[in-house]
Amino acid sequence: MASTKSSKGKTKKIVQTKRKAATRKPAVRKFPFTPTKLKLLKPVPSDIEIAQAGKLKPILQIAQELGIKESELELFGPYKAKVKLEILDRLAKRPDGKYIDVTAITPTPLGEGKTTTTVGLSQALGAHLGKKVITVIRQPSQGPTFGIKGGAAGGGYSQIIPMEDFNLHLTGDIHAITAAHNLCAAALDARIMHEAKTPDDDKLFDALCPPDKKGNRNFSPSMLRRLKKLGIEKTDPNDLTPEERRRFARLDIDYSGVQWRRVVDINDRMLREIQVGLGKEEAGFEHRSGYDITVASEIMAILALTTSLEDMRERLGRMVVAVNRHGEAITAEDLGVAGAMTVLMKDAIKPNLMQTLEGTPAFVHAGPFANIAHGNSSIIADKIALKLGDYVITESGFGADCGMEKFFNIKCRYSGLIPQVVVIVATVRALKMHGGGPKVVAGKPLAPEYTDENLDLLRRGLPNLTQHIENALKFGVNVVVAVNSFATDTPAEVELVRQAAIEAGAMDAVVSRHWMEGGKGAIALAEAVIRACDQPSKFRFLYDVNLSIKEKIEIICREIYRADGVDYSPEAEAKIEQYTKLGFGSLPMCMAKTHLSFTHDASIKGAPRGFRVPIRDIRASVGAGFLYPLLGEMRTMPGLPTRPVFYDVDMDLKTGKVVGLF
Repeated sequence: MASTKSSKGKTKKIVQTKRKAATRKPAVRKFPFTPTKLKLLKPVPSDIEIAQAGKLKPILQIAQELGIKESELELFGPYKAKVKLEILDRLAKRPDGKYIDVTAITPTPLGEGKTTTTVGLSQALGAHLGKKVITVIRQPSQGPTFGIKGGAAGGGYSQIIPMEDFNLHLTGDIHAITAAHNLCAAALDARIMHEAKTPDDDKLFDALCPPDKKGNRNFSPSMLRRLKKLGIEKTDPNDLTPEERRRFARLDIDYSGVQWRRVVDINDRMLREIQVGLGKEEAGFEHRSGYDITVASEIMAILALTTSLEDMRERLGRMVVAVNRHGEAITAEDLGVAGAMTVLMKDAIKPNLMQTLEGTPAFVHAGPFANIAHGNSSIIADKIALKLGDYVITESGFGADCGMEKFFNIKCRYSGLIPQVVVIVATVRALKMHGGGPKVVAGKPLAPEYTDENLDLLRRGLPNLTQHIENALKFGVNVVVAVNSFATDTPAEVELVRQAAIEAGAMDAVVSRHWMEGGKGAIALAEAVIRACDQPSKFRFLYDVNLSIKEKIEIICREIYRADGVDYSPEAEAKIEQYTKLGFGSLPMCMAKTHLSFTHDASIKGAPRGFRVPIRDIRASVGAGFLYPLLGEMRTMPGLPTRPVFYDVDMDLKTGKVVGLF
């Protein structure tokens, strides 16, 4: 028997499926590593109290234990650092470790402890079982940090620290993305205005390539790339014919086709739709635009999917930011801004090295939303981690129908990395919600149906877990279910979930109490993951990218969501035709949908059947390398609630510590 805890501090006995963790002897280590001992308190303090009480190793020690040279680091104070990409050259011949993705069932608005499970599993593997393990997770957006969800460093005794740094600015990567994205937006609007105000092609060419006093002109590196795209092999501006000058200088951007919005990393609903160009000098160039949240920026997706600085430069240049009056794609390279964006992103491409509460290493890098973008940390961080560690635990955002599907079909497709195991996090609470339980609202107490034993309600919600397991198995990977159990769960409820998981095809299903016990509470889960990693797997993609846009959308809707069909708006139909003509039809799909349902409608729970998926619009992230259909009313800029969590965030002016983050 083992104890777990609720948010009210009460403890209750639950079934433990493996041997008592306390009886296990620490593993003999084959590499230099000193775990950080936890002082477990009951009742469990708040996340920020635990994080601030944690003992931090110097980041140089974390790096040394991993085998990272000091010369391969860029320090940001004593407890965090960036890792230079040159390390991949040194480690190129080293074999990869085991690759494990942590995902979840369709969550409640409270979240089901996926990041906490990711960190707890890593702590169990590294601090208790003697494995060389690395956690790789995303950097959180300040939108949810100050909105409803709060921080995303994990929770309880399974967290990334320093927690305040993790949840706020870290090393400035998200700010770099914001700057690069908005620089592109400014360049686009300015180019449209200047072209319109300069109808003479020669004058426009002179403005772009001004002659010096001797009449000499020069092309910038970005201009030379545009000339190559146009098939013009000349490098001296004075050698261009009048027709070549016109083709080079005039982009002829169509305002009705402008699609590059601005971004900011806070939830600001009032910026979803805006009118720009209202100044006196901009009269005549007013148009509707809007803001997305920074983590939905294509540049964020590029950061997560790129494999090198050179690759990032090419991807930024390929971003389609508008179309011209002939229906042709206009890219950031055409605007001449891709090089400058690369400069802004040159440090952001380096993964951030941090640590868990028990001193195991963690990479924190990139942060695309999983309901809007692909929802996974960076390929670069995973590649470095797989060369350094025997086990790499990465996490894909939200439920498996969002982050996991995109992890396999998009991230693994571009990285070439092969995962062995998926860990699906499930809670009794979420499954009761899917069985028809009362609405779960953040900040409000749970209804009695969630705190009292109710096997019938739980049983009705189990099809949601079953469908997620079946979906994971379609990709040919081994599945382990982590039952993240709370104090109010009864032994019968936990056992019902375990048995359902095994019957659905999971290799194992294990109760885990990492939130209140750290890695010690996840030892049984870690042992199950090790066993699953040692079993054969045969990874495969869900679809062939060479299928048509509609075929790929419909495969995902049919096979993952279990929809009967797909309905396309006239706008979506037009985009499909346009993207196919532009040559974008072979890109994978990144479905932008609610994370709270298998359907497009967040209110529909469980594992529904007999529904159709409406596609409202389709946008192109050509630089990142995918198209993203918008399902239903999915928004790309969240809004703040009446009572955001920023009310609780403040400074203790006597100690200088942050308070209120959770």
